[in-house]
Amino acid sequence: MAQVPQRFFDALAVRTWCGLSLAALGRAREEIDAINVYPVADGDTGTNLYLTVESAVAAVEAVFAAHEVDEAPRDGSEAPRDGAGGPSLADAVGAMAHGALIGARGNSGTILAQLLRGMAQVLAARSDNDHTAGHGLQRALRHAAASARQAVAHPVEGTVLTVASAAAEAAEGAGGDCAEVARAAYEGARAALAATPGQLAALERAGVVDAGGHGLVTVLAALVETFTGRAPVPVAAPHARVERAVEGQCAAEEGDGDGPAFEVIYLLEAEDAAVARLRQRLDALGDSLVVVGGDGLWNVHVHVDDAGAAVEAGVEAGRPYRIRITHFGHGDAHTTKAERPPRERAQRAVVAVVPGEGLAALYTEAGATTLLARPGEPPASGELVQAVRRAHAREVVLLPNDAELRHTAAAAAEQARTEGIRVALIPTRSAVQGIAALAVHESERRFDEDVVAMTSAAGATRHAEVTVAERQSWTTAGICQAGDVLGLIDGDVAVIGADVSQVAATVLDRMLSAGGELVTLVLGDEAPQSVADHLEARVREAYLAVDTVVYRGGRQGALLLVGVE
Repeated sequence: MAQVPQRFFDALAVRTWCGLSLAALGRAREEIDAINVYPVADGDTGTNLYLTVESAVAAVEAVFAAHEVDEAPRDGSEAPRDGAGGPSLADAVGAMAHGALIGARGNSGTILAQLLRGMAQVLAARSDNDHTAGHGLQRALRHAAASARQAVAHPVEGTVLTVASAAAEAAEGAGGDCAEVARAAYEGARAALAATPGQLAALERAGVVDAGGHGLVTVLAALVETFTGRAPVPVAAPHARVERAVEGQCAAEEGDGDGPAFEVIYLLEAEDAAVARLRQRLDALGDSLVVVGGDGLWNVHVHVDDAGAAVEAGVEAGRPYRIRITHFGHGDAHTTKAERPPRERAQRAVVAVVPGEGLAALYTEAGATTLLARPGEPPASGELVQAVRRAHAREVVLLPNDAELRHTAAAAAEQARTEGIRVALIPTRSAVQGIAALAVHESERRFDEDVVAMTSAAGATRHAEVTVAERQSWTTAGICQAGDVLGLIDGDVAVIGADVSQVAATVLDRMLSAGGELVTLVLGDEAPQSVADHLEARVREAYLAVDTVVYRGGRQGALLLVGVE
């Protein structure tokens, strides 16, 4: 079905563009991952771009949802439709840029965030109007390309920066409306992308185009679709035939394992002067330095050998948080390949993403290799691949334990398979489903039989959580206010209340109304023990032959996780 075209670049066009970009990157993610050879052949550029745009989409949707709530009539009549009393262009592009900034992943994702921020700075400055035509889009693309180059310590031609500059230059030569400007930018970017192998030796040896540039062309194709209603012809380049074996060979030839060992990423609250000093220090520590942002909030990305020093530099500059450290090599980061003693691979392992320290200990005790996902800090695909490698097994069952991690986990599984590891991804949506799957895991069974048993156990476990609303918003149970206690069943808000125990009891009653034999309760750090005591007593009194087990989950984000088997 053709997309309804937008005439001007307004808030609704921003929303449409973000949504179309996310869908397009979702389709192209695996192909982009497969051609990722520069600056590090870690096979996650497509996934990182997807997750960066996913964060931007979430921020834009939150702005629209907030305006829908504000404009909702109090008499119960229909709420205004999109575009009626909705956010301004400045609101929408500001949310897009901020969402991309805080969710930026990897080198290319961080650069894309700065490109979007550069566009937003121009578009948001048009405070006299809630939309712009072609000339405004031209200026936005030009400023985006320039600001992205400024954010990179040592710009390299043949990368996404080259593609962005070509897009801006082509847009400058276009006349007319947003559709013509977007089409010109796309065609200019597409031509520049095709030329990248001749500009960067690593790309030429592998016979591929730049992965980040391919991602930007995909995003610009979505911009064309936003204003024309039709997506342009997909990029056709020799990268479609590349194999990961070539990628690995290229990586070995490029650095022979002598490049920096770690990727360090963090958000940083700091003043401009402190960030200028930080750039100098990080530039001396490593390479691939990209610092994007402004107005007191920055996203810092660098490849270094001394990850601790990179984080310490951030501490000196301001307040770093959401710190991510990914080791590019295999195994223990503190030993060289020559020093690392060989060890026999296990036949089978379970790798699980867990939301809190308490659950991490529980899963580890049950024999799983765990990857901790702190609140607001979901792991990147590279981190999942490292966890799979750390398990050191021929066969791996992967439990993402979060619906939002489905694309990340799929990318990690695909990468691990190219390394000869047999990986089965069980789409667990909650840690309590992972607990159920792990409980029936038997490494002595045939792999397929074990996966089927674990999948069945996870699927038979209904999951819920009790949490606190951060802002006013629409939900499937009505409008909630900031501070309300929310009960979510199978991912949807089912109960809104003021008391944690009462909301939790209502959630549990609804879940047990369909039957059940075992209730699993996982308490977060902020949940009082009395909540679990109250629920245990309720189960004993009202539900005969139903057992209850309680765990402390640690800092897991939700006050309470509930599973019913």
